[in-house]
Amino acid sequence: MTKEEIENGTADMEIDQRELMNGERSELNAVPDGFNANYLKVYYGKLFPHADIFKWMSYGNDGKHPGCDESYFGRREFSFTLDNDIYLRFQSFNSVSQLENSIKEKCPFKIDIGPVYSVDPAKRHAYAQSGNNVFTPVEKELVFDIDMTDYDDVRYCCSGADVCLKCWTLMTIAIKVIDPALRDDFGFNHILWVYSGRRGVHCWVCDPKARRLTNEQRSSIAEYFRVYKGNENSQKKVSLTSSALHPFLLRSYKVLEEFFEGNLLSNQSLFSTEERYEKILEMIPDESITSELRGKWQDNKKSSISKENINVDRWKHVKKILKSGKQKGQGLGKCVEEIVFSFSYPRLDMEVSKHMNHLLKAPFCIHPKTGRVCVPIDPNHCEEFDPTAVPTLSKLLEEINMGGLGTDDDAEWDRTSLGKSIRFFRSSFLQPLLKSCKEEIENSYNAKLQHSKTSLTW
Repeated sequence: MTKEEIENGTADMEIDQRELMNGERSELNAVPDGFNANYLKVYYGKLFPHADIFKWMSYGNDGKHPGCDESYFGRREFSFTLDNDIYLRFQSFNSVSQLENSIKEKCPFKIDIGPVYSVDPAKRHAYAQSGNNVFTPVEKELVFDIDMTDYDDVRYCCSGADVCLKCWTLMTIAIKVIDPALRDDFGFNHILWVYSGRRGVHCWVCDPKARRLTNEQRSSIAEYFRVYKGNENSQKKVSLTSSALHPFLLRSYKVLEEFFEGNLLSNQSLFSTEERYEKILEMIPDESITSELRGKWQDNKKSSISKENINVDRWKHVKKILKSGKQKGQGLGKCVEEIVFSFSYPRLDMEVSKHMNHLLKAPFCIHPKTGRVCVPIDPNHCEEFDPTAVPTLSKLLEEINMGGLGTDDDAEWDRTSLGKSIRFFRSSFLQPLLKSCKEEIENSYNAKLQHSKTSLTW
């Protein structure tokens, strides 16, 4: 496959083995960086896991068991964003082949997943004309969206859509705080974390009880995680008023403190300039303390302490004076914790989690700005995740070239750097989820049979 073939959209991905033997491999494999519809056509045709997305969204209802709801998948909304920001909402499909054919035909720049509705969303107008207001969302995964731009006031390495390994630590912290709480505090088991493709992470909670939560229940769970309540004009963004931290906050603080002191202090140089440390001093509601600290740090401007150590040392000064017990000012007892929470606690997009009808980007999409795949993240090893090493569209096309002729679809993606992500998605998330779904369908069906038998005996 040549560069021209890719860009003209005429490549069928079959490589002439004779040319490879003639030593032209490197030129053939080279794929220009970037993102375009023709690259996507190859990706959706060869690598995108259509069948896995279908199995996931079917939740066991694609089998032959009499307890299956055959209409289930067909009531799910998919949304496609096409080139030039053409937005197609309320797409629905009755089979994996319909889903796959539509994606390959339309070649969407983004695929969003919405709720399962009471009726087929593509036929909603027909139901509206009948006079029956029956078109309403009935199921949706509990989702969380965390975007790095919401941390711009506490990160100094990047801003806006830019990310690097230094600030990506904030996403690692978010996963390490929220994932255990979802499992231990709420009893959820089937949780999928996904890289957004550019500057954040998405979380999908897929247990049956999570999918059936009302908007009010979703709001309550979102509020449970809400600690950061400030905005860019607020001096104090976290307020811990109770005498003792809630067990969840106490557990979270252990994670936050470890990363704050071991990573963020130095990597973000939180105390390296007057402008930066003044932001922290503003969080201390005692002018005598802030004056003392400010005076000490200004006197030490010409100190031989390295820039790396100055952040650690100045934080030690803050902790020592606030924890000494000598100061009795109001609000000082929790001030150290409030500073740590302000700089490192997860900042959720609350509206995404509160409403059932909110759309969220599907895993394994390609981000049009970066060309990176929205791959799953292992929460047990999230500190090892590197957003800068995620497979890109052009890299995957090169790897397809390197792999030569394929014999089946699975082998195609398995010969690329996407293979590891798809295998993880299947083994760690999809297979356990489907096993649980099939058990639920079986138990529900048996319970109905038993109820029918009991009714007949009367």
